[in-house]
Amino acid sequence: MKKKQIVILINILVYIFALLYVLPIIWTIISSFRLEKDLFAYPPKLISEFTLKNYVKVIQTTDMLTYFKNSVIVTVSSTIITIIISLMAGYALAKIKFKSKNFFFTLFLSTLMIPLQVIMISIYFVLARIGWINTYWGLIIPPAATPTGVFLATQYIKSSIPNEVIESAKIDGASELKIFWRIILPLCQPVIAALAVLSFTWRWNDYIWPLLVVSSPKYMTIQLGLALFSGEHTVQWGSLLAMTTLSMIPVLIVFLSFQKYFVKGITMGSIK
Repeated sequence: MKKKQIVILINILVYIFALLYVLPIIWTIISSFRLEKDLFAYPPKLISEFTLKNYVKVIQTTDMLTYFKNSVIVTVSSTIITIIISLMAGYALAKIKFKSKNFFFTLFLSTLMIPLQVIMISIYFVLARIGWINTYWGLIIPPAATPTGVFLATQYIKSSIPNEVIESAKIDGASELKIFWRIILPLCQPVIAALAVLSFTWRWNDYIWPLLVVSSPKYMTIQLGLALFSGEHTVQWGSLLAMTTLSMIPVLIVFLSFQKYFVKGITMGSIK
């Protein structure tokens, strides 16, 4: 088989797998605008009556707006903290000389292998002791520092920012904090975009951590709201699909806004 035919075959397979991946999302969005009776019609209808009743019903009969507000507060706050912590730790591990630097970097990497389920009980007792259960602090602070973010920032700063730039700033009398804010941050836009997309997606879609920390409806995030909606009542599929569609919108907006820098931030950190 010629090389050109192999490339065409690979492209066709890629398009097929991409279609299979997005098909459930497209079906969810389309079905959220259908009447309840049309969702399970047999044979299935490709075109049915368009309606916004499911969205109106969700907003009027559930605490959707509260869940949405809580998710926005938790996700945005946690993402900002994740970016700042990851870049500061990455700068220290990549450019500052100190004793046992390799040991600390290895320690960060080793935490990648510890799943949350192993340590969440002990973290819960710590949060209960300091009174962070059913608070925004308990939702935002503990998951903010991620070893993946520190690793990406370290690799990017090490491979993309020359030592000469930092040494010149030190000769001019700049402190480490000033170098970080004036030089490192402006040069880290791609990895900041990558961290923003990853952290936003993790926090927005997170279910286990809010389930552990929150029991009051006042602090529930949208993922807990989805689970509560489908668990407490008889499942109303039209409303559930509308709620699911609304929950996907912020993640899509963030990804489409930063996709130009996302791949660049991921790949540059892996190329030295």
